[in-house]
Amino acid sequence: MKLTINGEPRDSAAPTLAALLEAEGLGTARVATALNGQFVAAGLRAQTALAPGDAVEIVAPMQGG
Repeated sequence: MKLTINGEPRDSAAPTLAALLEAEGLGTARVATALNGQFVAAGLRAQTALAPGDAVEIVAPMQGG
């Protein structure tokens, strides 16, 4: 299915947000996620289904000051 991941069009067969993170090599990474502009907590990713046309944002925390 066609998704937009961090602003770039991509194809993915991942059925859930958690599966998408695994497919992207981020399964164990500490990241923040949003689906169609709505924050998705880490504990809800496995039950958050993806659909064609969804926009996913994956953001890694940055250190600095």
